[in-house]
Amino acid sequence: MRFVFAQSLLDVDFGLFFWVLITFILFLIILGKFAWKPILSALSEREKNIKESLEAAEKAMEEARKVSAENEAALKEAEITAQKIRKEALEDAEKIRADRMQKADKDANERLEQALQQIEQEKKKALIELRTEVSDLAIKAVSQILDAEIDEKKNKQLVDNYIKDLSSN
Repeated sequence: MRFVFAQSLLDVDFGLFFWVLITFILFLIILGKFAWKPILSALSEREKNIKESLEAAEKAMEEARKVSAENEAALKEAEITAQKIRKEALEDAEKIRADRMQKADKDANERLEQALQQIEQEKKKALIELRTEVSDLAIKAVSQILDAEIDEKKNKQLVDNYIKDLSSN
């Protein structure tokens, strides 16, 4: 039985072959008339959409590169501006510090000058008071020593002359 089964598979039935061929041709005609054009147009449309999508993606990538480059340039410019502002701030701070130091030095010098002037005035005032007191004491001492030999006017004149001589030496 085995051979019988094998023979039946190898046998060609021309009637079946004819109808399969006619069915296949009809299938191709129907397919060509109704389905082939829509399938081809759908494939063409799909190819067009894919191509447009790729072009859009390429344009988007180029735009992204351009925006990235612009952002980098803006970032560099911002860094330069920030450095410039920092430098100006440091210069301003240094200038303010120098101005304050100069003003403090000026104020200290003015106060020192005022103190020296005040000391000099107090010194002159003390010398005048000291001269007056010394002359008064000298007059009293001489008056008591001479005890009425010379009058008071001449005594004062003598003592004043003596003090002038002392201060000039």
